Amino acid sequence: MNYLVHLYLAGEDPELQLGSLMGDFVKGRIPAEYPEKMALGLHLHRRIDSLAQNSPHTRQSRQRLHPKYSHGRGIIIDIFYDHFLASSWQDYSRVSLENYAAKFYRLLQTSHNQLPPDLQQVVPRMIEYNWLVSYQQRAVVGRALHKISQRLSRPLPLAEGVADLALHEALFNQDFRGFMTEATEFVKDKFGITVR
Repeated sequence: MNYLVHLYLAGEDPELQLGSLMGDFVKGRIPAEYPEKMALGLHLHRRIDSLAQNSPHTRQSRQRLHPKYSHGRGIIIDIFYDHFLASSWQDYSRVSLENYAAKFYRLLQTSHNQLPPDLQQVVPRMIEYNWLVSYQQRAVVGRALHKISQRLSRPLPLAEGVADLALHEALFNQDFRGFMTEATEFVKDKFGITVR
């Protein structure tokens, strides 16, 4: 769900970026026909998800949320962290978020046939509504959470998480920054990826 965080942590290699984005759309065994770096990007996505599940920073963030969100707390934190990365992008990259997003959207278009079918369907909306940049806005966070909640087998009031964000924004941001430090060290150590 946290597309921007996964893309950022994949570094600058286009195939790693594609594989990392595809992580939410490819389940089970990674298909053998994928190019090596794309498959590595998928593996990277799964390792980051595992890191996020067990990180003390994300655990703290999940505990800050109201229990009514149940198992949806992880989803909410994913979206919050994309919001914080988009909002403070200049602290993490020398390239503007607008230029970074535009370059990645072009990559998605030129790589369309390599993408999983479900992601192929998502890409036009991602580009049209400029998802990667729009997460700077809190209202977009609420809309994204609402749409995700509609797809869950058991409905949860995920969109109400925006109120939690407003209430504890500084603390969530502190957790986010701690996680990003942990994650950038992880991808450098385990995958040789330097992000900037």
